[in-house]
Amino acid sequence: MSFPRYPKYKDSGVEWLGEVPEHWGVTALKRGYSVTLGKMLQPESSSPDDQLLPYLRAANIQWEGVDTTDIKQMWLSKRDRAQLRLERGDLLVSEGGDVGRSCLWAAELDDCCFQNSVNRVRARDGHSNRYLCYWMSTIKDKGYIDVLCNKSTIAHFTAEKVAAVPVPFPTTTEQTQIAEFLDRETRKIDELVAEQRRLMELLKEKRQAVISHTVTRGLNPAAPLKPSGIEWLGNVPAHWELKATKRLFRLVIEPAPDDNDHELLSIYTEIGVRPRKSLEAKGNKATTTDGYWMVQKGDLIVNKLLAWMGAIGVSDYDGVTSPAYDILRQRMPLEPRFYDFLFRCGICFSEFRRYSRGIMDMRLRLYFDELGQLVMPYPPPEEQKEIVSFLQGELARFDTLTAEAQRAIDLLQERRTALISAAVTGQMDVRPLAERKAA
Repeated sequence: MSFPRYPKYKDSGVEWLGEVPEHWGVTALKRGYSVTLGKMLQPESSSPDDQLLPYLRAANIQWEGVDTTDIKQMWLSKRDRAQLRLERGDLLVSEGGDVGRSCLWAAELDDCCFQNSVNRVRARDGHSNRYLCYWMSTIKDKGYIDVLCNKSTIAHFTAEKVAAVPVPFPTTTEQTQIAEFLDRETRKIDELVAEQRRLMELLKEKRQAVISHTVTRGLNPAAPLKPSGIEWLGNVPAHWELKATKRLFRLVIEPAPDDNDHELLSIYTEIGVRPRKSLEAKGNKATTTDGYWMVQKGDLIVNKLLAWMGAIGVSDYDGVTSPAYDILRQRMPLEPRFYDFLFRCGICFSEFRRYSRGIMDMRLRLYFDELGQLVMPYPPPEEQKEIVSFLQGELARFDTLTAEAQRAIDLLQERRTALISAAVTGQMDVRPLAERKAA
């Protein structure tokens, strides 16, 4: 859908904004809105008139609305209640944290107030908070707020800075028309994005189901089955063997030499074994690898602390890894990737957790003397290779479909951002659409 432009434009006087429709004004936000910064609230009552009320922090302010899952309460005096109580339709703007993040208050809670990491913006003289919320999202996307708040230091979007933000002011009627137009169009886009996200979740579930079924039933649906005698495993093909993990793998402890330059590896629940250097930008650096364990391509690396969450997998690399991990090397003919799929697909997690030692979830450790006792399926080695080849093909197909869905989401979100920006800066005239709808 294409939209016409306004008949005439003028220079806005704001370099990064450029031209705006001729009849629009551009001035400081405070000309049409009042801005109030919250205040530090008291954890204890100091007066009989105080009331214990819910309040919002910057963390509660999300673009899609107020997150009420973790609302705190504090004592407020009568004066504070009068100054800081929210009204339906107030615009909330984060003063700290992700500065400038904004949303409208839909009165999700009664008698809710806000503290000093939140600005409340309230419209005057018929101006539209909904229009202003879209404007805030545009200047956030364009980086203006980050520049204004100097994000190279600890950023604060104070009430004074919010009040000074330049805002293009259409007529109040146009503000409402623009807001209503964007409400409709962004809702359509958001529904399409939600569909793509649901598709990605279904693909993820299907992916796990395909892996789980294949590593426990094989590729021949007509193959006769036998009871495994293992609750989590169920029936398996009759020609498969069942072996304790310690019969399949042995624990390897081979310290790396001093001053080595081997590839430093780590294991992650989502992505498996990866070179640590690819994640150094996230702060994961090691000062030395002296005394780390040597790893050969095809070894299984087990993070004892997080094995029950899937931090176990085969290495595609020669290198070294932390002595906090166990290194398992095959001791009989097998395809390590078969066990990578088996151990990471989720069906073993309950057993890994049950046999881990520790007093709480984040202290549980799965040691090899326990892991080694767990009985696993052992298809013939050639069949293991066939299963791995089949799963690699299937997963490549799932990955392609998932990537396509993500590209669709990215394009939709770009469209959403561009649409909002064009409407609130006057680069498109939505009035004809509003007039046709009214007629």
